[in-house]
Amino acid sequence: MVEDLKPPVVSFHFGLPEESLLERVKATGAVVLSSATTASEARWLADKGCDAIIAQGAEAGGHRGMFLGEDIATQAGTFALVPQVVDAVDVPVIATGGIADGRGIAAAFALGASAVQIGTAYLFTPEATISELHRQALANASDDGTALTNLFSGRPARGLMNRVMREVGPISDKAPAFPTAGGALAPLKSEAEKGGSAGFSSLWSGQAAGLCQDMGAGELTRRLAEDARTRLAALTSEA
Repeated sequence: MVEDLKPPVVSFHFGLPEESLLERVKATGAVVLSSATTASEARWLADKGCDAIIAQGAEAGGHRGMFLGEDIATQAGTFALVPQVVDAVDVPVIATGGIADGRGIAAAFALGASAVQIGTAYLFTPEATISELHRQALANASDDGTALTNLFSGRPARGLMNRVMREVGPISDKAPAFPTAGGALAPLKSEAEKGGSAGFSSLWSGQAAGLCQDMGAGELTRRLAEDARTRLAALTSEA
């Protein structure tokens, strides 16, 4: 599909595909990105030919991109991770995790990042295709309302706390191996959602959801850019 469509950027999670497949991707001319949750993973990705590294702090919503280790307790936050990844590799670093406004963008650039990747803030936009139950849960999100869980897929991912996470996990050794856990929960999820409950649904969210606001994706992008420019200009003038 990549060879047919030739997208300008191809981004991977959980490491990279085998060398022969990666060579085919790069032969299309695509810029190759992948996520690192440690400096070691960043070095591994750079050695394999990644054009840029996404440094994913522990605050990030959704699946952890970890692939060289399994201990989520040792995962670094964005502020600790980004400068160490910047020092570890010679390719551009994209910061992500807990960034939802201009302050976070400016901080990431101050730490040496070349770009910022934002996820949760865009879940609040009308363009996001999340369920209404997910949207309602995000509207009530708080800084301490998420946790890393393996219940929904078999791999650690950050989402809003709900019934199944409280009663079974959020991390459980009984969760089926990735990617089969979702199938095991599907009947419960379906019945609960019919009754208006998200108690068994994956409600992916980062820790900064409480900073997010409802607005269109275009307006959000312009506001983030302008706010970041203002913050960076203020830092420069103060220096």
